[in-house]
Amino acid sequence: MLEKEQILLIIYFTLIILFFLIFGIVFFIAFQKRKNKLLLEKLQAEKQFEETLQTSKIEIQEQTLRNVSWELHDNIGQLLSTAMLQINMASNNNNQIKEEDLADVKVLLQSSMKEVRSLSHTLNYKVLENIGLDKSVKAELERFERLNFLKTSFTIEGTPFEVNAKDEVIIFRIIQEFFSNTIKYGEANCLDVLFNYYVKGLAITLKDDGIGFDMNHQNKGAGLLNMKGRADLLQATYDLTTQPGKGTSLQLTYPYKIHYS
Repeated sequence: MLEKEQILLIIYFTLIILFFLIFGIVFFIAFQKRKNKLLLEKLQAEKQFEETLQTSKIEIQEQTLRNVSWELHDNIGQLLSTAMLQINMASNNNNQIKEEDLADVKVLLQSSMKEVRSLSHTLNYKVLENIGLDKSVKAELERFERLNFLKTSFTIEGTPFEVNAKDEVIIFRIIQEFFSNTIKYGEANCLDVLFNYYVKGLAITLKDDGIGFDMNHQNKGAGLLNMKGRADLLQATYDLTTQPGKGTSLQLTYPYKIHYS
């Protein structure tokens, strides 16, 4: 009888050990699958981020070239045309050029040289590396003012902190896309930008006084979808609001991130 109980006890403990062994194996396999899935998702997210980063850099370069084209045609071209007109008018005045005419031409040429130098800086800087996000946005707004596209304002609140260089590129491209839509479709007179640096991040507010649109009936174009997708990649909140006749505004909140060297 005792041997039978011992055998049953051995069988019982063997079954318990087998149960825990099988449970451990199943748990380990499930854990590895979960771990591999997370690693794959992380790799895919990193790949998507890098692809978006490269696309953003290319789009910023393309926009820069378009801006240069505008300035060459609308600003520098007009200055040089006016200078040439002044010279022709002075030359036709009995071949005598007055000092005040020369002074006017000199001012026009100096303005043209200043604009050319400004364009040179625009073309030479690598994407945001030398001047940073704040100054890059300010330079865009100053360009709009020079070209008489619209009136602008730029306000910075709080204490600025360093934004990850790669994130900066994507943030700038989102802002640039909003600016482009404002100029192309918004029919706006004013464009206001607010950077609010606070403890938990950077809150960016972009607002124009254009014609706006009905979001319920407007098909979302690639530009709007790209802006939202890029904000999601940065784990930033994205809130675009607009109404017909009441302009368009974008609230983009980028979370503060600690970067280890």
